[in-house]
Amino acid sequence: MKRLLLIISLLSIGLSANGNVDKALEYIEKQEFKQAHILLEKESNKGDAEAQFNLGAIYYDGLGVKQDYKKAVEFYQKSADQGYAEAQYNLGSIYANGQGAKKNYKKAVEFFQKSANQGLKEAQYNLGIMYRAGLGVKQDYKKAITFFQKSADQGVAKAQYILGFMYEKPQGVKQDYKKAVELYQKAADQGLIEAQFNLGGMYIDGQGVKQDYKKAVELFQKLADQGDAKAQYNLGGMYYNGLGVKEDYRKAKGFWQKAADQGETRAQHNLKILCTKYPEICTQ
Repeated sequence: MKRLLLIISLLSIGLSANGNVDKALEYIEKQEFKQAHILLEKESNKGDAEAQFNLGAIYYDGLGVKQDYKKAVEFYQKSADQGYAEAQYNLGSIYANGQGAKKNYKKAVEFFQKSANQGLKEAQYNLGIMYRAGLGVKQDYKKAITFFQKSADQGVAKAQYILGFMYEKPQGVKQDYKKAVELYQKAADQGLIEAQFNLGGMYIDGQGVKQDYKKAVELFQKLADQGDAKAQYNLGGMYYNGLGVKEDYRKAKGFWQKAADQGETRAQHNLKILCTKYPEICTQ
């Protein structure tokens, strides 16, 4: 899994110690980018790390200026050299994704590590990704677990989800279904679709929780309503087999059709079987 977080664009944590940077951030909120640029450039020239970070973001996103990745990297680097965690994180993301600089996983890890050491939860999550996939470092599930846990403890849903998966399908830890359910639930409560789907599967199989088909149906229904093809496929199966709901071939057909229309091959296969056995359902 090589999923990396997006770059933090214009991040302001509380009030700045520099009044001009605060004013610049207010201008940015009002989309008055030229005024913001003037103030940030002034403070950047004085060596203010937050101003340099935000100036980098302005150039990276092309806000009121011509988009210029080289300048963005230049200002992020100045800010990062002063230990500004968000700038270190953005540089890591730039090198990891190859957007704004040549892809370089080793450099990405270096900057993520510096940022993670300061407690930035997004950097901790991305370091977990790098160690899990072996990008820029030797693959190390245990180190990945360590960084995912730090990020998850700060409420990052994707970190909670991946940790849950690593406990369910053991990677670097002993298999622990209860722990997986706990983590999936935390991520699901934040609306993460992958976690909600996997949680539904745990309820179907009774892994880490008491088997509860109705709860699984409830979870899959929420996802199906959002157009999730896998959830629609699973709901079709629940209605076809009468698991957690009353057996209903027509509803099964309806959910499989929705999933099939999105290219879900298993649903397409099941539809063919269903329509062969019960042609009247498919012709009405």
